[in-house]
Amino acid sequence: MKKRVTIQDIADELGISRNTVSKAINNSDGLADGTREKILQKAIEMGYKQFSYVQALKDIRDNAPNKQEGYGFRGEVALFTSIYLNPSHFSSLMLDRFQQELSALGYTLNTHRVSPENIKNRTLPITFSPERTTGIICFEMFNWDYDLMICGLDIPVLFVDGPAKLDGRTLPADQLYMENTTGIFQLTIEMLKAGKRRIGFIGDFRHCESFFERYMAFRGAMMLADEPVREEFIISENHAEEIIPFLQNLPELPDLFICANDFVATDVMFSLRKLGKNVPDDVMIVGFDDSAESILIQPSLTTVHIHTQIMAYSAMHLLISRIENPSLDFRTAYTETYLIWRESAPQPKNAEQ
Repeated sequence: MKKRVTIQDIADELGISRNTVSKAINNSDGLADGTREKILQKAIEMGYKQFSYVQALKDIRDNAPNKQEGYGFRGEVALFTSIYLNPSHFSSLMLDRFQQELSALGYTLNTHRVSPENIKNRTLPITFSPERTTGIICFEMFNWDYDLMICGLDIPVLFVDGPAKLDGRTLPADQLYMENTTGIFQLTIEMLKAGKRRIGFIGDFRHCESFFERYMAFRGAMMLADEPVREEFIISENHAEEIIPFLQNLPELPDLFICANDFVATDVMFSLRKLGKNVPDDVMIVGFDDSAESILIQPSLTTVHIHTQIMAYSAMHLLISRIENPSLDFRTAYTETYLIWRESAPQPKNAEQ
């Protein structure tokens, strides 16, 4: 049986520390771009578990007849988004890698902002040309009817996250998600074991499928622990101006609020500070995404880390294989995430057994 490649194996091969390899693979700050690139390339070459399947893309490049000259233009990939994807958004690092890989295969990536008017009127952005588009990748596209219209363009399409599947329907397209369940489930169970039973959730779980899955992971953990959910601790809002009135009207605060993502968590911490409350002494806060701000704010935010590099490679695999074989059955893929304990919700030291 082939030996499984570990982070330590990569470190030994390069003569560097295990911590440096881990930082490169997990997109942590503090590494030069050249060092990060060298480590990731070595991880791919050695068949590290996160990158082994992208060897197929590497083989395409390495074995191409025109390798010395590079690929000619193979097509345009359109990026559809309903918001500005700022550097704090999880997609920022992912799209940087995604665009590099597309370019290496001869594709261009052009961004098209889908306006509220486009969504309301079911129209395409004026910058978008279906005739010259080879594939579409969608971020922050959560309107069901509009997404169905995109699926009907007869162009290969990939949704990174998507509308919440509240009624069991799913889009007729490939879909890519970060793994939304394990970290939230683990945190909830550990807090319950430590006697922290008053746990709430903040964020509109109807907003998108990832929010819905995080919310259901929280409720599932509570149910399996036979612990009732206090419905007054469920706040289905995403922004500070909407969250503050709910917090003001609570007869008491819970032990912990799990938030739909880091942006919501930051707004909750801001709102609590305005109300004279302290995090984590009065209430603990947890986010999701491990955004750059999550470690800079005070107190630093307990959150769930997303591997943006592996999401980029997964997106490449899904979209390029769809372009090359449009008749494939639709696929839904998840990439690994992991829980990071920080100051806003310290890991319990003496959990009840």
